[in-house]
Amino acid sequence: MATASIDDSAVYIRAVRRGISGEVIRTAMARLGNTPQARELFVVLLETTSSNLPSYYKRAALSRSHSEAVLDTLSLILYAETVFDETKIAREWLTTPIPALAGEIPLTLCDTFKDRQLVRDVLGKIEYGEFS
Repeated sequence: MATASIDDSAVYIRAVRRGISGEVIRTAMARLGNTPQARELFVVLLETTSSNLPSYYKRAALSRSHSEAVLDTLSLILYAETVFDETKIAREWLTTPIPALAGEIPLTLCDTFKDRQLVRDVLGKIEYGEFS
């Protein structure tokens, strides 16, 4: 699934129902710089171990729940890049404690849908000038 089509709801839903390729995990991790924090996030999202994570990269199709979690997380990463207009700055923001998130690191809040929505809400406020 191309990252450009992630904003198309119909494509997104079909991809989740069909199950995304494990290669999408690699794409999302690369956007985060393949950091230990990114690795830990995907270990939690996929309910696996760090040593087992590479086996997910080779999967033809992830489960629906894993597909949705990975795609939603990738969507959040891309949104952060849009808000900050630079991958490096977005990556830094995602890995830094943020006062508007009670001092939490946004990336550590990406393991549930509600937490990802909370991070999106803060990004939306930054985008529209409510926070800097």
